[in-house]
Amino acid sequence: MARILVAEDDDNVRRFVVQALSIHGHDVTEAEDGGLAAEILMEEQGAFDLLLSDIKMPVMDGIALALQAGAQFPDLTILLMTGFADQRERAHNLDALVYDVLSKPFTLDALMEKVGDALAGRPVEVPSLARLMA
Repeated sequence: MARILVAEDDDNVRRFVVQALSIHGHDVTEAEDGGLAAEILMEEQGAFDLLLSDIKMPVMDGIALALQAGAQFPDLTILLMTGFADQRERAHNLDALVYDVLSKPFTLDALMEKVGDALAGRPVEVPSLARLMA
């Protein structure tokens, strides 16, 4: 399957994500902040299929990590996650760089679907007005 780097400072969320991805056959490397994730990316020369990163983290946040990773490894697919609306808005300025932003809390199914879509390069589904109004 895919080689995925997960950057998440919340131990419980990181464990959940890493375990879910591993059970589904992915080769997962984890980092507890963006600074460590950046170091791992450099050591591995960007040899990952996906970077899945929280936005709000100490040391280096997910936005800075995405900017650095995208500049150094332009073929790396980047998927961000956040539980904060203001952070989600910051990420929308990175549409050309970031595949999408997964809102926390998320279910196992939502995580696996979004990761699968990102790895397959499927277009991001924009919610229809009718669904937003429901």
